[in-house]
Amino acid sequence: MTIDRYRVGEALSFRPIAEGLLNRGYEVVTTRGRWFLKHYLDQRPDTIRFQHHITQRLAVCGIPALPPVADRRGRTVLTSRGRWFALYPWVEGTHRRGTELDARGCARVGALLGGVHVTLPKLLPPVQQPLLVPTADPHESLATVERLLTRIRTRSEPSAFDRLAELRLIERRAMLLRHAHRRPRDHEAPRTGYVHGDFHPLNLLYQGTEPVAIIDWDRLAALPDTEELVRAALIFFTDPISGTLDLDRVRGYVAGYRGVVDPGPTQLAAAVHRLWWERLNDFWMLTRHYLEHDPRCAPLFPASAALIVWWTMAYDEVLKAFLG
Repeated sequence: MTIDRYRVGEALSFRPIAEGLLNRGYEVVTTRGRWFLKHYLDQRPDTIRFQHHITQRLAVCGIPALPPVADRRGRTVLTSRGRWFALYPWVEGTHRRGTELDARGCARVGALLGGVHVTLPKLLPPVQQPLLVPTADPHESLATVERLLTRIRTRSEPSAFDRLAELRLIERRAMLLRHAHRRPRDHEAPRTGYVHGDFHPLNLLYQGTEPVAIIDWDRLAALPDTEELVRAALIFFTDPISGTLDLDRVRGYVAGYRGVVDPGPTQLAAAVHRLWWERLNDFWMLTRHYLEHDPRCAPLFPASAALIVWWTMAYDEVLKAFLG
């Protein structure tokens, strides 16, 4: 692919800056500035065009989504040798972890997500209510635990990570047996909305203390928006070492969200409970590490494993933080 298809000047330099499961990214410097070239790895071109269309409309509505640049023929999705690309303006900005935000910053993030959740339904067709997605089956989760334990115990020289994973799996097995009766009922799912799908600090760019761009809309989907509210809080405000959730920051974040859109206590409580259950039954990091031989997520496991233990013990306090 050549940058000549765009009206952005002549290319001066090109370097990779990001590599992920859904895309790869490159910085392109031209005679007219800096740009971000995105290489989509596993999305269809019609899906990519849909995402581009929605981000363009969100930007018009005042949401800091980042629309792609159109080429000389007005296209935003380009192909080269069977691969799909899009070019974006370069945004000068930084990422900020949730634990770096003050009370105003937490509320600002919540209000920003609330704006996304309010605006997307105005741009997209109505969706089925509720979206009947089955919750995790604890019997299947217990079977996954046993598969992972078997894989770990066959290692001739277990590492420190192996020993930690084994201890956490034994612990999780006991928790699943103890709390299996708390499985959420499928018909009690929160209301379906539209979500960014991957709202976390690395997809939010700041200039100073103000967020200026929400990026990476690859997982835009029809899903319960209150679950995204809770899921994003877990990513923003969980301590990466201890795995505990900063409930003061959560309260500020949820207050900012509810200042824009208030789903009400019933919807919020359902989302908190379903996300707790999801995390209790979640083994994707270990599955990827031991069964798919992909170690990239291993650094995330210690805090994630600690969070569900702490959350289960502090369930009522966490729920109160989200309900305000």
